[in-house]
Amino acid sequence: MRDLTRREAVGTLGALAAAATLSPRALFARRPGAASRLKQSVSRWCYGRIKLDDLCEAAKGMGYRSVELLDEADWLVPKQHGLECAMANGFGTIPVGFNRPDHHDKLVADAEAMIPKAAAAGVPNIVVFSGNRGGLSDGEGIANCIAGLKRVTPAAEQHGVTLCLEMLNSKVDHKDYQADHTAWAVQVVQGVGSPRLKLLYDIYHMQVMEGDVIATIRANAQHIAHFHTGGVPGRGEIDDTQELNYRRVMQAIADLGFTGFVGQEFVPKRDPLTSLKQAYEICDV
Repeated sequence: MRDLTRREAVGTLGALAAAATLSPRALFARRPGAASRLKQSVSRWCYGRIKLDDLCEAAKGMGYRSVELLDEADWLVPKQHGLECAMANGFGTIPVGFNRPDHHDKLVADAEAMIPKAAAAGVPNIVVFSGNRGGLSDGEGIANCIAGLKRVTPAAEQHGVTLCLEMLNSKVDHKDYQADHTAWAVQVVQGVGSPRLKLLYDIYHMQVMEGDVIATIRANAQHIAHFHTGGVPGRGEIDDTQELNYRRVMQAIADLGFTGFVGQEFVPKRDPLTSLKQAYEICDV
């Protein structure tokens, strides 16, 4: 996966995620008595073989409030089903991000074009990336990201859109990615100093890299705008086949008064909609 963008993964990982025929919405209806302290979202790329309209309809029936990581052409599709697109696919790519000054002009131009469109479509967040190290020191990467992101946060502030710097693991999935620890990414956010630059804390990736998930979330809650899930190891279902107690993690997030979205970004290894409903119920605390 490390060489694929999420856009490319829509077509490839979907084969693993959607071997079964789409089930009727009624079969995946939200259970009575749900808590709903957290807003939950579905990452589109994990369900690439399911038509977006069908995915939205099934997700809504389960209690989800968003289908996310969509390109501009699809931003308004969730609205047709009473959902949001909580996070847009952003400018740049995982390997090509803000840690290199020679990328900044292109990234800034793309950002200034995308941000007002996202605002007009009601998309509250856009994912952004550090880029790969390529021999840069941590200090150089942080300084370069700060300089580049300071050029785009004024537009984000003007239009009320939050840029979410995503942390990814560099051990398994994204070799050489620089924003691979929470402390690194927090330094970037603090250096930029804008209310419209926050973190996308991917629980799967940070469990791979550093563990201590609940304590880290609590210590850095003010910098986190969005969460992603995924089972460790293997990025499969978030149930008892993996090492984290996701229900307890979600309770800790909810107890902080978190008002953003939790995006399910695991790759189902069983029937995709059955797993998606199970994940909703695990995280419904």
